[in-house]
Amino acid sequence: MEPLNTLSAEAVTESATTADLVVTGGLLVTPEGVREGAVVIRDGLVDAVLDVDEPLPAGPRLDATGRYVLPGLIDSHVHFRTPGLEYKEDWEHGSRAAIVGGVTTVLDMPNTRPFSLDPDDLLAKAELIKGRSWVDYRFHIGADPANPSVLADLDPEVATSAKVFMAGHHTAPVVASDPEQLRAIFEAAAEGGVRLVLHAEDQHVFDLLDTWQGEPGTYAEYEPHRPRTGAIVAVARVIELVRRYGTAAHVLHVSTAEEVDLLVAAAAEGLPVTFEVTGHHLSFTDADTCRRGPRTRLSPAIRGLSDQQRLWHAVLGGQAASLGSDHAPHTVEEKNRSATEAPPGLPGVQELAVGVWTGLRSQRLSPDEAALTLARLMGTGPAELFRLPGKGRIAVGADADLVLFDPQARWQMSGSDVRSKCGWSAYEGWTFTGRVETTVKAGKVVWDLGTGFAGEPSGRWLSPAPLAGQAGAPAVAPVAVAR
Repeated sequence: MEPLNTLSAEAVTESATTADLVVTGGLLVTPEGVREGAVVIRDGLVDAVLDVDEPLPAGPRLDATGRYVLPGLIDSHVHFRTPGLEYKEDWEHGSRAAIVGGVTTVLDMPNTRPFSLDPDDLLAKAELIKGRSWVDYRFHIGADPANPSVLADLDPEVATSAKVFMAGHHTAPVVASDPEQLRAIFEAAAEGGVRLVLHAEDQHVFDLLDTWQGEPGTYAEYEPHRPRTGAIVAVARVIELVRRYGTAAHVLHVSTAEEVDLLVAAAAEGLPVTFEVTGHHLSFTDADTCRRGPRTRLSPAIRGLSDQQRLWHAVLGGQAASLGSDHAPHTVEEKNRSATEAPPGLPGVQELAVGVWTGLRSQRLSPDEAALTLARLMGTGPAELFRLPGKGRIAVGADADLVLFDPQARWQMSGSDVRSKCGWSAYEGWTFTGRVETTVKAGKVVWDLGTGFAGEPSGRWLSPAPLAGQAGAPAVAPVAVAR
């Protein structure tokens, strides 16, 4: 298929009302299913979703023939490094990478300098970002073990979710490893209606092993030194605290089969626990880390093939609530340090959708099933979890964020494709199936494969939807739990 470059001012006389943009000819991926039709956009919103036989208003056309029209995708787990770490990523580069990957909304983590622990930190970050972002955004505030009461009184306009590190990390100086600190965080978050998003590994497990056998000195030793037991112990503790306080908890970058089983069982019990699967845990195994070294050194570590297969089952079976990139760029120089010192993390917001699409097709899903899965895990799922009104779906009144996706394109990623400031990708040399060809944000084409970026950054700090049960709150369907 030829790259899209099809905007025109074709006049159609069926309607006297002119649209700002009409997307025609594509397969629309809606919450109700995949259908042929057209999307009519006015004032940055979806004004109508039309069947193929309905008359179209006048206005510019965007021809999506042969493509899926997905809702603008949401990546609820990025580290865009602003402020303080802009030497390896900054908001403009990170948001450009997102747009090229079909992502139009992100939730940024607090791993910055300073670490974002209070509302003033997030207000200052928003000021730095203003006018520089190609995507809309919200923030996860950092949960401060020394001051958990911040979560009990948190203004939802500032944040509705808080990141908890249960194990140490290169860019996370604040760790809630003490049981009493963790208990206080869960209690305060429940009081404030704040969803906790958790790096659930147990630091005490890792410290015990390091005391016994030393820190990992090679990449072959990395996963055994940061083993599944650390994650399983931490997830069990999270579930018990959720049971005790009723705190909404979303476990990030789940890496093992046992974690999935525990979280699915807890959700089946009725506890408000959900979990994320990352693109890299679906794409790589520990054998890749042994072979490729720092490029796939991650925290939590990449596990074995049986764990990867269980994660895919969670994605395909409706058990996972979201897909995240954990976009965490480091410079090449940092990644080339010794195995003991090289920081974990890789860029991924640009690669997430195409990498998962390639995997979904290799799992023998039909294109329509793959499109619906992607739209759920990077659309309605995170939009509902993180209270993002107007995002994640193609529906009348929703924000006119759309992605034209070619499901059949086969292409190989190279370093020249990388938009992240770090300049490298763990997927260089991969042959992907499927490609983002055009990204529409707020009703305007902001990027096209054939013509590049258009316009200026117009991303905004989003206000949250009310909590379920509050006046004006949307009806939120529960995340399906497969048994």
